[in-house]
Amino acid sequence: MSDYGLSERGEPAAKERAVARARVRLDQPRPPRRRWLPQTDADAFGRMSEKIARFLGTGTFLVWMTVLILAWVVWNIVAPDALRFDEYPFIFLTLMLSLQASYAAPLILLAQNRQDDRDRVNLEQDRKQNERSIADTEYLTREIAALRIGLGEVATRDWIRSELQDLVKEMEERREQERKVFPLSAPQRRDEGDR
Repeated sequence: MSDYGLSERGEPAAKERAVARARVRLDQPRPPRRRWLPQTDADAFGRMSEKIARFLGTGTFLVWMTVLILAWVVWNIVAPDALRFDEYPFIFLTLMLSLQASYAAPLILLAQNRQDDRDRVNLEQDRKQNERSIADTEYLTREIAALRIGLGEVATRDWIRSELQDLVKEMEERREQERKVFPLSAPQRRDEGDR
């Protein structure tokens, strides 16, 4: 029946089409559609536009463009009338420069967009790298703090040396006090004299 009519079973035809569409398998790729326009490789086109944009921004391009325009103008002023192809207002030259500008502007914009995309990716990578560096720095800071706390409880060589020096001073002070309290006997005085 027609699209607006009923099917053989008495159901609307639109419902049958919806059921048929639902039977499309999602685990298989769709068949390629027929395209009317030619396909272009966007990446290759972008690389080409970047090369052109880089060339348009060089002194070489400006010099050659100036030479071409001067030659055009001089030819169309000095050449015999039969050989001139663009008379004084140089309308054809204006058209050619407009055509060149109309192609140059989108190519330059495309190159800038691609550069912006690269910059965005680089910034994202830099941001992630900075986050990792900050996390590593914080981890190392915590580890150093834990080591300092742990070393605070461990006897170091300088601490042991200062403690031994304090003990030696105490012993010398006690010995001096003992000498004051207990004077030396004769044999001890001879030993003291030998020293």
